[in-house]
Amino acid sequence: MTIKDIARESGYAISTVSRALNNHPDVSEEAKARIRQVVEARGFVPNANARKLKQTEAKSIVFVVKSTANMFFAGMLVQLQQLVSRAGYDGVVQYLDEDGDEVVLARQLSRELKPRGIIFLGGSAEHFRKGFADIHLPCVLATVVSEELAFPNLSMVGVDDRKGGAAAIDHLLANGHKDILILGADPAYSNPSYKRLQGCNDSFTAHGMELAPRRYLRTSFSFEAAYQAMDAWLKEGQRPQAVFAMSDTTAIGAIRALNDHGLRVPEDVSVIGYDGVELANFYTPRLCTMRQPSERIAQASVELLLGCIEKNQPARTLMLEAELVFGESVAERR
Repeated sequence: MTIKDIARESGYAISTVSRALNNHPDVSEEAKARIRQVVEARGFVPNANARKLKQTEAKSIVFVVKSTANMFFAGMLVQLQQLVSRAGYDGVVQYLDEDGDEVVLARQLSRELKPRGIIFLGGSAEHFRKGFADIHLPCVLATVVSEELAFPNLSMVGVDDRKGGAAAIDHLLANGHKDILILGADPAYSNPSYKRLQGCNDSFTAHGMELAPRRYLRTSFSFEAAYQAMDAWLKEGQRPQAVFAMSDTTAIGAIRALNDHGLRVPEDVSVIGYDGVELANFYTPRLCTMRQPSERIAQASVELLLGCIEKNQPARTLMLEAELVFGESVAERR
């Protein structure tokens, strides 16, 4: 027996039956009694799973996570899920590869899941320019801030990656390292890598130096990819004085390759990462890194999204600062 059957037998509309089954106050006691009589006679049991699914669809927030291997995103995702859960929403997580189009996926999820909003963890400014205009939900782009994007339903929260990239190179130069190798993603598709590379060039220029193109190794933000890139470069007989890895995940993969080639960190090669993930503080050596304030980014992302959903507030952009954590993986060059 379905709600339609109860409506037909009781003589009340389907909407009235639905409200009566959920004990809404706007249904008369007479109607509730009649509907209850039919329900008891027929042994009808409401489909709790279907009702929960409907509630979940109506109160869901989708997290589109770019990369399955980025430890920084993994840690922040836990914080985001806790925050939206406390606000009464269900978090739905969707992953895609670093070279995937997050906006195309978001358009698909908007049609299929009908969420209240979307939080992107990572993204390409190019993808947003090309396809975001077709998304009309409130959205937040977390960890990426691009002055090129100005959509009325897109808030952005992140750190000043250009300034952070410059600070990382400044720290290596201050310790006497001039032969610096940089590991990052393709700047054409990774906005953080593009901004951090701009910062690197700012620092080199300020010190009267120039970054040679071959000193920038392109790699995805994973242990394996960083290891392979560093390993291949070392096999060519190269040996840098220092490495700036544009994520802690990349830094750890690179250190493993350096170790396998008989090089010690920081005695032979200094390494600085970016993100400030929890593992960086427990790795040996403790990683020197540019720490992003993940809790503040998560908190601000959820607050901005809920402000748009529940209070119809306009989209906003919030820029934070990365903090240098000295660690043990950078030493003064002897």
